Amino acid sequence: METRIRPLKVAEVAEALGLSVACVRAWIASRRIGFVRLGRAIRIPHAEVERLIQAGTVPARERRNGR
Repeated sequence: METRIRPLKVAEVAEALGLSVACVRAWIASRRIGFVRLGRAIRIPHAEVERLIQAGTVPARERRNGR
């Protein structure tokens, strides 16, 4: 049996990312984050949250000469 993970509500995404609901809604309005519209409800797939995290991740620098 395949288990499905339900898409997240705007408030759940905001909490998970440590952002305000208004920020997530602004990202939706500007199409910075993908979403699913189910009637009037807006849901964000987990894959989209992961994409945001990957796109925003800045890799650590290697230390040079003991600095």
